[in-house]
Amino acid sequence: MQPAPALEFLCSVAVSVGPPVTVGAGPMGIRRIIPILGGQLTGPGLSGEVLPGGADHQIIRPDGVVELVARYTVRLPDGALVYVVNSGIRDASPEDTARLLRGEPVPPERVYFRTAPVFETASPAHQWLHRRLFVGYGERQPEAVLLRIFTL
Repeated sequence: MQPAPALEFLCSVAVSVGPPVTVGAGPMGIRRIIPILGGQLTGPGLSGEVLPGGADHQIIRPDGVVELVARYTVRLPDGALVYVVNSGIRDASPEDTARLLRGEPVPPERVYFRTAPVFETASPAHQWLHRRLFVGYGERQPEAVLLRIFTL
């Protein structure tokens, strides 16, 4: 039996977000869209600028769990563009979920927020991004999202 795979720290992501746009309740839950205003990636494996114009599309399920898919573009220091699709879930107690939905801070240790980012680029220098799996954990702040991304 092989040992459990190790995680290697890739980068931290700090993204500024705008006010949520609530579409309303549909058959899957409450649909929200959170604009991504910009941000930064910093770390030993990847760094760059999160460009404005992306969005985090969320469904708040009837059980309170938030399913999310964030789509945004990153510009690396060499000018390469990377398209990111970061899917995940966020789960917290009903009280903490209500605070998050009101835009109030909640200590990150009380929220399960995990993601699986996928990167896509045309840059020959960064093709390695297509050859690895990545996982992350996040923290939702009132006007920002912080992520720590690891190579699996």
